[in-house]
Amino acid sequence: MKKILFETHHLYYWPNYRPIIEELKKRENYTIHASMPIRTSLIEFEIFKKACSELKVSFIEADDEGARIVKVLKNRYDIIVVGNVGQLNKIVHKTTLTVMVYHGIGLKQSYYNDIDDRINIRSVESLDRFNELKKIGFENIFLTGFTKLDRFKTIKKNEINTIKESLNLDLNKKTILFAPTFYPSSLEALYNEIKFLSKECNIIVKLHGFSWEQKRFIYQSQIYEKLSKQNSSIKLLENNVYDIMPYYMIADLLISDISSTLFEYLPLDKPIIQAQCFTLRLKHKIFSNRFWRKLDLKRLENIDFTYKITKADDLLSRSFYALENPQEMSKKRAKALKNFLFKADGKASYRLINAIEEFEH
Repeated sequence: MKKILFETHHLYYWPNYRPIIEELKKRENYTIHASMPIRTSLIEFEIFKKACSELKVSFIEADDEGARIVKVLKNRYDIIVVGNVGQLNKIVHKTTLTVMVYHGIGLKQSYYNDIDDRINIRSVESLDRFNELKKIGFENIFLTGFTKLDRFKTIKKNEINTIKESLNLDLNKKTILFAPTFYPSSLEALYNEIKFLSKECNIIVKLHGFSWEQKRFIYQSQIYEKLSKQNSSIKLLENNVYDIMPYYMIADLLISDISSTLFEYLPLDKPIIQAQCFTLRLKHKIFSNRFWRKLDLKRLENIDFTYKITKADDLLSRSFYALENPQEMSKKRAKALKNFLFKADGKASYRLINAIEEFEH
């Protein structure tokens, strides 16, 4: 039996790992563990511990971070899967096979910067990105597809129906999923427009984990908690709802900004609105080059499959138009799916594990 650890730096990495774990269980020759670095806040830690229990994955914990690292090292894992480099070099042995399943595929340059020579296998979600990484000298990269999206093929209809019932959606209205990132975010600029839009549609709000957990961003969840309490058509998903995949399937339209959600929603062939009205910090307003250097501008320019808005007050008209004409951008979405996601066939995890097993031999 091979021992494999899923080092889960943040809770929102878990949906990327879940399909891999489900595929590993089919092969029956792996002992599967998961762990999370211990930080100041234990809220995320406890949610993750419960998620591991639900998936019947052994959870590695300790009293403090130093003790956790010692425990991981003592287990001498054959394989460790990470979503970012983090403290990878502190937890691996020379013989450990290390696998990077990067946690996002959005518009930030960190995708190209978060790398280490110790990574043996890096899962890549698209041929376009694979070729780009090859060109700039990356090695040990494997074209697999995005493992998170495998769930589109495995989520059962009764699970979707149960979630719909729990949300108490108005079945006579269209449903919109608003999934902004934490920074730079459209959530403040669109606050009033979301409120107006909810008069005609169900609005599901899925905030980034940092909007709940990090001091500098926690005001974001607070203002949307207040809004959802004032309006029964606005359903704010709580922080313990870490898996966005079922909500993609419920929604008729996605509204986002520079989040990975823009790409993750493509397999469903439903309209997407991309809000380009960000709220920037003062230092980025003054030194705008610092902000733009953080973005993958080439990829940003190549997005032609969304309805883009630069002014918040355009949101309502764009949303209603998109809902009334859901197939207008279907061909562009199909092309983007091929360019940005390789294959959304539910087999990315299968290809990744094959790559791991072939690499070991």
